[in-house]
Amino acid sequence: MPSCAGPWKNFASLASAVESVIRLEDLSKRYGRFVALEGLNLEVRPGETLALLGPNGAGKSTALKALVGLLRPSRGRALVDGVDVWKEPVRAKALFGYVPDRPYLYGKLSGLELLRFAAGVYRLPRREAEARIEALLLEFRLERFASSLIETYSHGMRQKLSLALALLHNPRALILDEPMVGLDPHATRLVRELLRSYPQGDRAVLYATHQLHLAEQVAHRVALVHKGRLLALGPPKALLHQHQSADLEEFFLRLTEDAAPAG
Repeated sequence: MPSCAGPWKNFASLASAVESVIRLEDLSKRYGRFVALEGLNLEVRPGETLALLGPNGAGKSTALKALVGLLRPSRGRALVDGVDVWKEPVRAKALFGYVPDRPYLYGKLSGLELLRFAAGVYRLPRREAEARIEALLLEFRLERFASSLIETYSHGMRQKLSLALALLHNPRALILDEPMVGLDPHATRLVRELLRSYPQGDRAVLYATHQLHLAEQVAHRVALVHKGRLLALGPPKALLHQHQSADLEEFFLRLTEDAAPAG
């Protein structure tokens, strides 16, 4: 049985001279008068896991979609390893792996076919690609279903396949939107270990979550977003001390309630 340490642990590289792996600069998104995101400035450093927290509609998914090139911002820039995602999309997208909150995959392909297709897109050498695919299928316990059509997969299996796709090319940045949704206990533990261990050397993880206990366990820093704006940013323990909160749940509720308009 493969170790929960994960196949990604064998692919850590040396630290880069680039100061930030991920950088959002004055990132904003408006729909007419509605402000989904307003002036978000954020960076994720090499070797860091940063958790993006916020209630529903806070702007977390909007920020991630703008970062990965799925939603054009009204203003500002999104950079991965110094590459502007909207000016050099192909070059930038080779640098990150992305898992959306709802994975949309090609149902008429098998899991193995999709992984091989993605390996071709990333131009991985065939022998390296086959080794990576085999290791990831085993790690996520998908090897028995590798030849089955994706349309027969459960939501949890699709989520695990999306994670395998994101990890396939050993990206510098791993960007995850609610990665735990629909996962079984084994995969949940695997993703928790991934969030802890993946950001080695020059790699970094940015993920959005509602699971505050998870962020407290694995994140080096947390960013709290509410109504499209950044309310707080820092290491969990420092934020709890600063806001005199017992845990992230109390901290989260206190800040979001304080930021709510008076009735």
